[in-house]
Amino acid sequence: MNVLIIDPDETRAAIVADGIRAEHGEKETIIHQGPRFELRMLRDFDPDMVIIACESPDRDMLEALQVANEQVPRPVVMFVDRSDANATAQALEAGVAAYIVDGFNPRRITSVLTVAAQRFAMTQAMRRDLDKAKADLAARKVIDRAKGVLMKSRNLSEEDAYKALRKHAMDTGRPIHAVAADILAVSGLLKPGDD
Repeated sequence: MNVLIIDPDETRAAIVADGIRAEHGEKETIIHQGPRFELRMLRDFDPDMVIIACESPDRDMLEALQVANEQVPRPVVMFVDRSDANATAQALEAGVAAYIVDGFNPRRITSVLTVAAQRFAMTQAMRRDLDKAKADLAARKVIDRAKGVLMKSRNLSEEDAYKALRKHAMDTGRPIHAVAADILAVSGLLKPGDD
């Protein structure tokens, strides 16, 4: 297990590292430690998990975590000494999988990390599903617009326009939405310009 621990308190960071090594084995565990979170650390160390301990997350840290969650998503566990509803909401929006307030307990580290890893996996799966649904909807819109172009230009029914799109896609070995995008691009060139 490759873990990045961010904690300005070196003693507490060492306790966390020892707890992880005890659970996962000394030889199977790689620990990287630092006093402050920076995005480059995710690229440099490629950790499986990020653990952050601090008094309270500041705006810069939360913004860096937000960017990290978009560019190099990793499960993040945050232990804070104090918090408020706004900080909690911002941490969750930034992609923190587990946010523990005034609850650092070395014996619970492993269970917290397990829950965070599972929650992160669920969130990533939902994000992939949402991205796929958005892409499918965008493709469907392109196909519908291309059908409209074919219906108007070739005087086809909606069903026949779709069949023509599908046949051309199969004949050329391309996805139907790519063929539809080509039709829209060409139809745009054929329209009278404002020149």
